[in-house]
Amino acid sequence: MSLFRVFLALSLFTTAAACGDDDTQDTPDTPGTDTSGDGDGDTTGDGDGDGDGDVTPPAYSFDSAFVDGESSVSYSGQTFRQMLIFELNAFINSRTDLIDGAGYVPADLNAALADLNFYYLFDSTTGGALALTMTTTPGLLQMTYDDISSDKDLRGKIAGQDTVTDHKDWSAEFVGWDEGDVGSPDELVSYWFGVLGQQIVDRAGGTIPNGPDGAQIGEVYVTPAGQDLKQLTQKFLLGAVAFSQGTDDYLDDDVDGKGLLSSNLQDGDKTYSTLEHQWDEGFGYFGAARNYDEYTDDELAAKGGRPEFASGYQDFNGDNAIDLTSEFNFAASVNAAKRDRGSADSAKTDFTKQAFDAFLAGRALINANAGTELSTEQLDELRGYRDTAVLAWEKAIAATAVHYINDTLQDMGKFDTEDYSFLDHAKHWSELKGFALSLQFNPRNSLTDEQFAEVHTLIGDAPVLPTAEAGDIAQYRADLLAARAIFGTAYEFDAANLGDENGENGW
Repeated sequence: MSLFRVFLALSLFTTAAACGDDDTQDTPDTPGTDTSGDGDGDTTGDGDGDGDGDVTPPAYSFDSAFVDGESSVSYSGQTFRQMLIFELNAFINSRTDLIDGAGYVPADLNAALADLNFYYLFDSTTGGALALTMTTTPGLLQMTYDDISSDKDLRGKIAGQDTVTDHKDWSAEFVGWDEGDVGSPDELVSYWFGVLGQQIVDRAGGTIPNGPDGAQIGEVYVTPAGQDLKQLTQKFLLGAVAFSQGTDDYLDDDVDGKGLLSSNLQDGDKTYSTLEHQWDEGFGYFGAARNYDEYTDDELAAKGGRPEFASGYQDFNGDNAIDLTSEFNFAASVNAAKRDRGSADSAKTDFTKQAFDAFLAGRALINANAGTELSTEQLDELRGYRDTAVLAWEKAIAATAVHYINDTLQDMGKFDTEDYSFLDHAKHWSELKGFALSLQFNPRNSLTDEQFAEVHTLIGDAPVLPTAEAGDIAQYRADLLAARAIFGTAYEFDAANLGDENGENGW
C-alpha cells in the first residue's frame, strides 16, 4: 500500500475456531469498537461520500446487530482452505530432501498420491488434530487444523465441484491446459498429482531424470519439460478455489439467495446476517489481515519495515499470538502488495488499497443495514464496492502473470551462459502459468474468452528450454511478448510496468 493511513483506533478482537462458510459451525470473533478516521475526507466515516452514516471502521471489525457484545465477522472456513493450500505447498517443497535422505519412501504410486490427497481431500476425522507446520513469531494461536475449522477440504470447493453459482460449466468450458487431456480443474489437479507422485516414487527408487544441461534435476517436483509442479499446483488452487469461490460465489449476484443476493436478516441465531457472512467469506479468500491497511507494501512483501509487521503478519490484539483468521496475510493480499511495490514510479499502482477500502466500505454498508433488506440503491452501491475490490484482486493476479513473463524472458536471456538456472526457469514459467490459469474463474474477467484462450496458446503447457532450436526459442520469446501485450491492453496497464523486450524495467 503506497501511503497507508494511520489508524486512530484499532479494535481488539479474537476469533473463535470452527466457523465455516456453508455449515452450522459459525462462531464469530469478539467485537471491537467501530470508529471513523478512515482518512477519505468523508466526515460520516462511511467511505462512500453520501453522508448516510454507514460507519466504516479503520479495520475489518464490525459489531453484531443481533447479539449485543458480539462481532458479526466470521470466515474461518476460508482461512482453513488458505492453510490447506499453504500446507500442501510446504509438503511438496519438503519431499526432495526427505527422499534423498531416505526419510520419505512411499511404498508405491498409490501411497504417494494418498499423501498429496491428504490436503486436497482433507478429512477432519483423521487429520484435524494434526499440528500445522507453519511457524510465526510470536507463535500461532491455532496449533492444529481443528483449531481453525473442521469438515472442509479443497476439492469440494474447486471450480466445477461446487456448481450452484459457477458462471461456466467447468467440465466442458475449462481452458488453458492441453497436456494429459484433462477436462476440468479437478482433473488437472489429479493429473499433476499423478505426474508428481510418479516422480516421487521414481526418485525414492533411485531414478532421477536429467535437465537440459544433462545434470540430474535437483527437485522432485520439477519435470524434465521444465514444469514446476509445486508452483503450478499452489497458484492454480489459489485461483480455482480461492479466487473462484470469492468472485463467482460469495461476491457474485447471479443466483437468488446467494452472494450479494443473500438476505440481510439474521442467519438463524447467528450473530450475523447471511449477507454479512457471504461478504466476509469473499474477503477471507482475498486473504488480508483485519488491519491490512496499516501495513506498508514492504511489510506485506516481507521486505522490511517495522519489526512487528515485517514478516507479513502482526499481533494486532496484543495477546502474544498470531491468529490465522485475523492477523495473517495470505496469498492474493500479499501478491497485490508485491506488484504495487514493484510498479514504476511514473505509474504507481495501489491494488492493495483499492481492494481493502472497497471490502471495508461494502461491509460497512451491509453492517449499517443489518436486520433489514438492502434497497435497490443500496444493492447497486454494494455492487460498486464489489466491482472495485474484485477488479483490484484480478489486476493484481494479471500483473503477477506479467511479472513472471518478464522473469521467464530474463531466464531465456541467460541461455548458454553460466548464469542460467533450469530450476529458476521452471519456477518462473510455472508461476506464470498457474496465475494466468486463475483469471478464467472470475465471471467479470477483463479478458474476453478469446483473449484468455490466445494467452494460453501463446504460453503453452511447458517453457521452451535452451535445448530447443534457435527459431523455436525466438518464436517463444515473441509469443511471451504477445501474451504480455494482451494483458497490458485488457487491464490498461501502463507500458512502464510491462517491461521491455528482455523482460526488464517492468514488474
